Amino acid sequence: MSQILALPLIAIVAILLAKVPAIAQFGLSALPLAIILGIVVGHLNTRKFADKEVIFTRFCQQKLLRAGIILFGFSLSFQQIISVGWQALVLDLLVITSVFCVGTYVGVRFFKLDRELAILTSVGSAICGAAAILATESVLKPRQQNVTIAVATVVLFGTIAMFSYPFIFQFSGMSEQAFGIYIGSTVHEVAQAVAAGEAIGGEALQNAVVVKLIRVMMLAPFILILSAFLTRSSDGSSGGKIAIPWFVFGFIAASGINSLLLLPETLLSILQWASQFSLAIAMAALGVQTRWSTIRQAGVKPMILSLMLFVMLIFGGFYLSQWLIVG
Repeated sequence: MSQILALPLIAIVAILLAKVPAIAQFGLSALPLAIILGIVVGHLNTRKFADKEVIFTRFCQQKLLRAGIILFGFSLSFQQIISVGWQALVLDLLVITSVFCVGTYVGVRFFKLDRELAILTSVGSAICGAAAILATESVLKPRQQNVTIAVATVVLFGTIAMFSYPFIFQFSGMSEQAFGIYIGSTVHEVAQAVAAGEAIGGEALQNAVVVKLIRVMMLAPFILILSAFLTRSSDGSSGGKIAIPWFVFGFIAASGINSLLLLPETLLSILQWASQFSLAIAMAALGVQTRWSTIRQAGVKPMILSLMLFVMLIFGGFYLSQWLIVG
């Protein structure tokens, strides 16, 4: 089958599968499902791609990714930040900063990983899983192998983390509301926040989703700061030209529009579906180009790094929540 037909089909199938209750309970959203299906299709289809297929695949992985992130802004509003209080905002900032900085430093310094891989793995754990990794790819320009490995490890430990929350809740001594904030500030994917919050209760679910979406919103300033830092590092000075990821401003503008205007529910649903489809097809494009051998060649170090970040999120996030939210 041609890639031009296969990629949209994979994206649609992934979106539909994510709505199946038996799959949704595992916290698997359309994005990780799309990359898994893409990998399967890529291994089954061993023929060499035609030039137009290569061009279309690159378009999906780059242009549609940016469009999907911009449209995702319509899922967020500034009112959501106000509703959970300043403590949740501070908690998200502390989690993102500590997980990203520690993960990148340890990955490069102690595990001797490529800086690209250490950054991608850390940002996926710190902010919003696969979507954050693909957004960071736009400014980092990494090798595709590193993107695939980072996505694989983050999806694995994000799923494990999600199943840990109902067990932790029994011994936490937190209220449902406070525990929902803890979930949102530490879980990897939005779908996992929904699944974990639902397992606790309605109040936990609401706070988990809102706090998780605040973390997603922080992806925009993070990309801008990372772009400036990478430019300065590569030039050896602060006078270099920053590679501005313009789609970030589109993301912020979409969130602003959703905050200031009362958009019809039908229009919001269409925009959110378009965002999900665009991101899913970008993931499918990544998956079809991936070979299992490239993941295997990376060894165990990326897996150990993701495990370390998983522990930081679960335990470090718990004590930060106790300090900021409960205390």
